[in-house]
Amino acid sequence: MSPTATAAVRDRLRIAIQKSGRLSEPARALLASCGLSWRESRDRLFCYGESLPVDLLLVRDDDIPGLIADGVCDLGIVGRNVLQEQVGERAASAQPAVHREWRALGFGGCRLALAVPEDWKWDGPAQLTGKRIATSYPALLSQWLAQQGVNAEVVTLSGSVEIAPRLGKAEAICDLVSSGATLTANHLKPVETLLESEAVLAGPVVPFGGVRAELAALLLRRLDGVLRLKDSKLLLFQAARGAVPELLKLLPDAEPPTVTIIDGSDRLALQALCHGAVTWQRLEDLKRAGANSLLVLPVERMLA
Repeated sequence: MSPTATAAVRDRLRIAIQKSGRLSEPARALLASCGLSWRESRDRLFCYGESLPVDLLLVRDDDIPGLIADGVCDLGIVGRNVLQEQVGERAASAQPAVHREWRALGFGGCRLALAVPEDWKWDGPAQLTGKRIATSYPALLSQWLAQQGVNAEVVTLSGSVEIAPRLGKAEAICDLVSSGATLTANHLKPVETLLESEAVLAGPVVPFGGVRAELAALLLRRLDGVLRLKDSKLLLFQAARGAVPELLKLLPDAEPPTVTIIDGSDRLALQALCHGAVTWQRLEDLKRAGANSLLVLPVERMLA
């Protein structure tokens, strides 16, 4: 039976995540915050969902898009750089897209950048004409070069891209950059950003149906709730009715507040969910604008 046929009869949702690496623990923590729990297999490659019929498959991140394409997994948590590189590979070989980004997850941030030797005076992409560029992302780099109208040689390397100029394999590189320390150590500087990357929830272009579709919808609702509440706080305060318009101007990141009249008077009690930082300075500004009895509470869960 083909993987796709196998997927068609499954009544459990299967999510692929990194077995190890910088996305592994944050991915599991995010899913756990959605109320999922698992029983791990002895080989630590499969986690059976206990709280919900949602299982985890622990794999290499480069394998995740392919597992989704083959129907072995329904969803995957993977870097946008990995997903888009494989989307680009399929496009380059005239194959239709089979997976796409469903949600950005807000962790694992980095960027795919073009870097050149520190002593280069950067005058723009045209400077790369006729040059060799080393990368582990040939599809994304080739797409970018085509968009820039630059004819350069793409040198594909599986690792240690940053030392390619010192080894004489290339004049420039295209690689993932986080802090930039590795580039500095190799006397390189970033000059162009090709892709802003982070962890994403990837899934098929054509949605699956049945029980798995219901489970996926439930998971997305919970994910959206968790991501929406990241760094959010519930702000409670009292104010005179006339002061409310000016106070709301100080809360541009807040949802429309819940308002309660206090004992039939002109005073109101307000409750607003703020999605930005509620700093001491912000509270002082609100107090000066007429708020009092200010109280800031953490928000644990929310389901819209």
